[in-house]
Amino acid sequence: MIKSVIRLFGKKKARTDVQLTIVPRDEHSISRNNLSENALKVLYRLNKAGHQALLVGGGVRDTLLGLHPKDFDVATDATPEQVNQLFRNSRLIGRRFKLVHVVFGRDVIEVATFRAPPTEEHSNKIAAKGDQGMILRDNVYGNKDEDAVRRDFTINALYYDIADYSVHAYAGGWDDLQNRRLRLIGDPETRYREDPVRMLRAIRFAAKLDFTIEAHTAEPIPVMAPLLTQIPSARLFEEILKLFLHGKALDTLRLLREYQLFGPLFPATEQCLGDDALALTMAENTMRNTDERIHAGKSVTPYFFLAALLWPPLVRIQKEFEAKGMAPHPALQKAADRVLAQQIQSTAIPKRFSIPMREIWEMQLRLARTQSRKAEDLLTHPRFRAAYDFVLLREQSGENLNGIGGFWTRLQQEHPDLVQSRPPRDFDRNNESGDQGEFKKRRRRAPRNRNRRPPQAN
Repeated sequence: MIKSVIRLFGKKKARTDVQLTIVPRDEHSISRNNLSENALKVLYRLNKAGHQALLVGGGVRDTLLGLHPKDFDVATDATPEQVNQLFRNSRLIGRRFKLVHVVFGRDVIEVATFRAPPTEEHSNKIAAKGDQGMILRDNVYGNKDEDAVRRDFTINALYYDIADYSVHAYAGGWDDLQNRRLRLIGDPETRYREDPVRMLRAIRFAAKLDFTIEAHTAEPIPVMAPLLTQIPSARLFEEILKLFLHGKALDTLRLLREYQLFGPLFPATEQCLGDDALALTMAENTMRNTDERIHAGKSVTPYFFLAALLWPPLVRIQKEFEAKGMAPHPALQKAADRVLAQQIQSTAIPKRFSIPMREIWEMQLRLARTQSRKAEDLLTHPRFRAAYDFVLLREQSGENLNGIGGFWTRLQQEHPDLVQSRPPRDFDRNNESGDQGEFKKRRRRAPRNRNRRPPQAN
């Protein structure tokens, strides 16, 4: 193992010493057999064209940990325009970070040019920060050493060099990986101000990888958690999917609450969790069930666990409307309007999710009417299975529903031919349960008859 120290200079020309550890091929566990074939194609072509080309970040980290990465990202000294010219199947994307996506069918390899920390002399067109230090644009290109220092965590500053198959680890990242320790590169407060989402990434990596967050990295998080309100709600929604859909949702929920990050994401729910044991149990059961489905290889859709997380504040507001004399159904509808309106201020929820969420909530009232002559008809409802699972979740969490879960279980056993007779619009054809998963119908345009002559005028 080779160790060296590189010296970088910040915008005030202050020297920063960063340790570089080079791990030769025979001292690490990465094999090209375990890497994406398409990522290797990108690496080899860039290398053949005379550019530096390395795998970087999560693909290297997870492979070294014996996991199976979903994504393989490439870092290079080629500019995005040069990469785009090398690959006919590529496209330029990004504004804050200019990137290239090389597309191989459904597989997308992301290629980023080495970046340097932005300094005052750089034009506002390529680098910019907000009033509180948040990076708005960062397209200042540099070399590999500079690129490593501006990455967030040491375990993400890992590079696999296709030239000699060695691993380059910066800032103690190799030791942190061996010790399962999560540590930021640089001053934590500064790095969190540059991008507050790094606090969520710290929680996600700690839960997903079963790592310990280093004390200096963890300390500022509870105090700086309100900075998440500066992040666009659409970006936070994408982060929520990453947080809860990697198979460690329950651990993630507990860490988010421990570090006071759950409140900025779900303010109304956090208020309920703090003073309602039933609400907390339901939230934890939701995450536990989500993890079980993922580990069993079943599909999961966001609308179900979002509906469960927002159920406690929905019920609370519904009761307020009913106390004013409103009937249960309109009270629930108005409560849903308010809850969703409040939630999208924090995290955006696309209509393809909010609509089925509403349907699940409204079905709770209909499923409670077990004496109805039309009970059997509900079995054919496109959202029945999701609503039924929601009833079971409520009962599992300790809510007394007078046994309606058992009633609908028996009714399905008596009429198996009626269940799932009409799949919902977002039904996943590969999902046997039919209650979760996504499938969008695409309209196919009729083929144009190029030989057809236009009608002649009379």
